[in-house]
Amino acid sequence: MRKLPFALLALSLLAAASHAQSQSATVTAAQKNFPEFLDLLRIPNVPAEPADIQRNAAFLIDLFRKHGFDAQLLDNAARRPLVFATLGKPRKAARTVLFYIHFDGQPVTPADWAQKSPFEPVVKARDSGGKWIEVETARLTQQPFDPELRVFARSASDDKAPIMMLLTAIDLLKAQHRAPAINMKVLLDSEEEISSPSLAEVVTANRALFTAAAFVVLDGPEHPSGRPTIAFGNRGVTQAVLTVFGPRAPLHSGHFGNYAPNPALRLASLLASMKDDQGRVLVADYYDGIQLSAADREVLKATGDDEAALRARIGIARAEAVGANYQEALQYPSLNVRGMAAAAVGARAANIIPSEAVAELDMRTTPEADGHRLFELVKRHIEKQGYHLVDAPPTDDERARYDKLAMFKLGDVEAAQRMPMDAPIGRWVYAALKTTPAAIGGLDPVRIRMMGGTVPTDVLVEALKLPFVLVPTVNGDNNQHARDENLRMGHFITGTEAILALLSTPYP
Repeated sequence: MRKLPFALLALSLLAAASHAQSQSATVTAAQKNFPEFLDLLRIPNVPAEPADIQRNAAFLIDLFRKHGFDAQLLDNAARRPLVFATLGKPRKAARTVLFYIHFDGQPVTPADWAQKSPFEPVVKARDSGGKWIEVETARLTQQPFDPELRVFARSASDDKAPIMMLLTAIDLLKAQHRAPAINMKVLLDSEEEISSPSLAEVVTANRALFTAAAFVVLDGPEHPSGRPTIAFGNRGVTQAVLTVFGPRAPLHSGHFGNYAPNPALRLASLLASMKDDQGRVLVADYYDGIQLSAADREVLKATGDDEAALRARIGIARAEAVGANYQEALQYPSLNVRGMAAAAVGARAANIIPSEAVAELDMRTTPEADGHRLFELVKRHIEKQGYHLVDAPPTDDERARYDKLAMFKLGDVEAAQRMPMDAPIGRWVYAALKTTPAAIGGLDPVRIRMMGGTVPTDVLVEALKLPFVLVPTVNGDNNQHARDENLRMGHFITGTEAILALLSTPYP
């Protein structure tokens, strides 16, 4: 075995000791803030209930003030206030970075969750068989800290965790008697999960508050490798509702089966005509404008995704063949059925031919694939399948004239955004993340061309004309938007360290 020179060995031991000390300080600060994190998770935050959003906003105002910020509410017409905060007086020698995080969450179906309430956080650990079992909350603050513990609650990862990570990073700076190397501004959005309908109006009305050199979005899952992660853009989303009409009212399936067309079957056939068995969209011209160069493909391949592990984690045998790999697939617009309904199932099912069948679609877009254009392409495809499209439930005259009747309505549209990977903000974030304990330990930051999820970067870029990147911090298997959403607590530590690195690095 080759021996290290004494000087190199000493430096290695010193780096290891420094790493351990840094991690210990982060864990101590995080454990002190875990009770606040759990209290924040206990406040329901679905935007459909403005009173709950108001409770969250009031809690966050007090929380940020407690941690040294000046904080204020930014009202909107929907009575779902946003929160804006600054830390100290701006210094002329430092540049300003705006941090965007959201505190609202997706709707919940409590009966689907493996706990009493999605808004009563539960701490869990895996047993010897790999099953999640509930443990005492006190385990979060025990020593040694167990990074594999998870907190299960709505918004545990998406996106209340980064709020607490940021505050913990500030606490660490204070403990070290250091000020941030940048001027900080923080915007907490209350409507991100419903496409941020008030964000543009609020930012425009308070334009002077948002003067900055750049903004950073703290949202999304870290790379599965555990490497600090930078995403240079995000997909957009276009939502639409497709309704296929059948008889005027539900009919007895015995009396009218084989006579009255079933809209559920017709909807299924129509949706099936939109994609092939390999998952590729068959709508004409859907992928037009997407061109990946050899250099682009090398960047996407360099993320080092373990495709076999990814398929095993999500439980599929084969991936769709839109791209050559996971990252490449994200560069193309998708066409997804996010929900379907025709009639009741289970104990409430009846022997009927339903009167209509509905599918809600979402199309994840890219900078090259405009959502309005994709909607029109799908609309044209529906018409080519023989459907007459109406703008409202069909009249008796329309029912008599047309065999196939459908309605296709455009919903929310959020545009995709992407920054060049050599942009100054990207170089700043990469340099900062290189100083994290994970990077010092050998896990170099990973650069992702475009994140799959959607955040309202389009609104902020349009309103503020600022460069941006996304810094994801939570575990990829967090079940966001679904039942049993969770946060791996080891990611709370590494996420805090990533944010601390940003706050400690001057913006060029």
